Amino acid sequence: MVTLATLRDGDDLSFPRLQELLGLTPGNLITHLRKLEDAGYVTTAKSGSGVASRTSVSLSQHGRKALDTYMAVLRQLLDSASTNGASPHSRAWQARTESARPCSRIPGRED
Repeated sequence: MVTLATLRDGDDLSFPRLQELLGLTPGNLITHLRKLEDAGYVTTAKSGSGVASRTSVSLSQHGRKALDTYMAVLRQLLDSASTNGASPHSRAWQARTESARPCSRIPGRED
């Protein structure tokens, strides 16, 4: 969705170009696009047939609004975390990550 949001309203990307940008397999991309299309976030359009066919993908207005809302919520969460002493540069953050570090030895395993 973020990749499609970089396009101007009305612009689209071809399926192969979107696949290349995201580094997904065709089947994986199709699965994601179906779910996004079912939610009304993206639109796909097919033109031509056979070897000359082209599938284009674009972000719908509904999808753009949903993405904007999602990013605003993430920003609020990040701002909240940093004001509550949980920024990556705070002592609280460092204490949390140090206590969460995995031990170097796996119990029950002899190395």
